[in-house]
Amino acid sequence: MKHIKIPVLCLALVLLLSALLPAAAALDDPQADNSYAVVLLAERDAGETVLYTRNENEVLAPASLTKVMTVLLAVEAVEDGSVKLTDMVTAQPDLYSDISGDSSSVYIAIGETMTLENLLYCAMLESANEACNVIAEYIGGTIADFIDRMNVRAAELGCTNTHFVNTHGLTDPNHYTTAWDFSRILREAATHDLFMEIANTVTYTVPDTNSSAARSLENSNSLINPTNHLYAGDYGYEYARGVKTGHTDAAGYCLAATAEKDGVELLAVIMKAEAYQLADGSWYYGSFVDAKTLFEWAFENFSYQEIVKSTEIITSVPVEMGAEGDSVPVRPGTSITALLPNDVSLDAFTRTVTIYPTDNGDGTSLMAPVSAGQIVGEISVSMNGEVYGTSPLITSTSIDLSRVSYMKGELLETLRRPAVVITFWALVLLLTAYIALVIRYRLKRRAYQRRLANARRIRLDMEEDEAPRPRRRRAPKAEVVMEPASVKEEPSPDRVDEPTRVSGELPDLKEVTDEPTRADLPKIEVEDDRVRDYFEEFFNKK
Repeated sequence: MKHIKIPVLCLALVLLLSALLPAAAALDDPQADNSYAVVLLAERDAGETVLYTRNENEVLAPASLTKVMTVLLAVEAVEDGSVKLTDMVTAQPDLYSDISGDSSSVYIAIGETMTLENLLYCAMLESANEACNVIAEYIGGTIADFIDRMNVRAAELGCTNTHFVNTHGLTDPNHYTTAWDFSRILREAATHDLFMEIANTVTYTVPDTNSSAARSLENSNSLINPTNHLYAGDYGYEYARGVKTGHTDAAGYCLAATAEKDGVELLAVIMKAEAYQLADGSWYYGSFVDAKTLFEWAFENFSYQEIVKSTEIITSVPVEMGAEGDSVPVRPGTSITALLPNDVSLDAFTRTVTIYPTDNGDGTSLMAPVSAGQIVGEISVSMNGEVYGTSPLITSTSIDLSRVSYMKGELLETLRRPAVVITFWALVLLLTAYIALVIRYRLKRRAYQRRLANARRIRLDMEEDEAPRPRRRRAPKAEVVMEPASVKEEPSPDRVDEPTRVSGELPDLKEVTDEPTRADLPKIEVEDDRVRDYFEEFFNKK
């Protein structure tokens, strides 16, 4: 594949990263002038902070940095149980099939058997090319199939400008990567304890095998092994933690390295660095010098700072039907920290508070009971468009349910239901119809009573006008017979005489008056005023 250099695009990306990291841009750049492409990252948990980059997307040859991917796949195979470190692996006849010229080797022979663990140390510490082919063929079935796995895994890790054609990194026009892509591979490899244990080992001894005496291995990374036979020099760095060196004439001097100090973990990828011999005969390796410069610059100027404390009350959220109050304070579930320049002002950060929607009313209030530690939202902090961290917002206290408020709320909720609303209005309509009927009945009844009273008055007037006046006759005197008291009884002087009884019949009054009877009056048709009021009888009104 033809390598295409795009310095203008790289410059634009550097300027973009500088805009996203204004605090870091205010610092003087580290003087890592010996390397063509550089990526410096700060790692913490699953997050990263880009501290410095240069030509990070330039397509370059990775040399023996390739072995990081080879060993990473082997470590993942051990972790998923596909293979074991104690597996005895035999070198196949094709272990040198794609290796030519004078390259790094521990001279494994065809048919030689050693454990998979020993092969991993040969690949990482002594950068043995043939050991990578033996590992690939054992895990992948064939070397070609293992290389396919390497490319698939690179794509999974987010590498967009990376392609492998061998397991060891010898120069090939179709074998390439970028500093940024390789930082993706290094980040993943550094998360595996087994990988870092191997990469940080200074010396290792491979026991005797069926065709070789014991082999003494030493790490070629001068940051952790400054006296190694390959890159000797005063390059030791006390905070360094591995990982791998690489060199070919096409790739220059490459280095993937990590360091840790005061809780700050750094990853650096350096590609195409320079090296030259000094006047005293020693060699100057720019990859190690630049790595130390980058690490020291980062440790001196950056530190993790707490932007938001977990004990800080951020806001309060309304609570419906709460017994102790109508709101609950909320705080971050975890503190938000970020690797920042030491002189940055925390007031420069913007806080964004989000309260999750709820099923109540306006969608932002909680319904009691509320328990302490309940997640109700989140807070994020940013500066100049870059988000430095987020944290869930949790309730700091508990709020019990007010039963009175709950009953009121349930009643209101019941009254809002469509069936209840329909029933209510149906009853209103029925009541309205009933009242209308009652009013109509009352009006008709009053009209009827008025007609009845008028008819009665007319009848009486007619009776007075048409009936003859009666003529009175003197009644004959009745014969009165006085009955004497019994002769046997002597009247007492103090006794009052009883009234004397009158005997005889009284005259017939009918015969002595000429007054007309009711039957003799003319008949006037009127309505009966004793009509039954069924309505009032039904409702017990009468």
